[in-house]
Amino acid sequence: MIEEYHFGLMKIAGQVYNHDIQIGLDNKVKLWWRSKSHEIWKQDIEEVLAQEPEVIVIGTGEMGVAKLTEEAQEEIISKKIKLIIEPTAEAVKSFNSLKGGSKVVGLFHLTC
Repeated sequence: MIEEYHFGLMKIAGQVYNHDIQIGLDNKVKLWWRSKSHEIWKQDIEEVLAQEPEVIVIGTGEMGVAKLTEEAQEEIISKKIKLIIEPTAEAVKSFNSLKGGSKVVGLFHLTC
């Protein structure tokens, strides 16, 4: 469960993160590196796809600057995974509301 989000900061289980993160099905938090800063490509989501989630929540930043490429979106859709793409503040709310009842993973851009 995500406790707090502000521009450039996310708090989960008392731990503060200042870098983009991914949250897996096992609730482990990892730094999320992408090939290009504000573009999300297929290779940037492979680790969470391998977990076979029911839902992927993507936080695109405070102003929604990060964009999912068509290739990545098609890969998710082909696997029949529900996709939620929202500015990060809204994505946090969606992720938290789904966490108890769905196999959900999250990818969060913390800045712009």
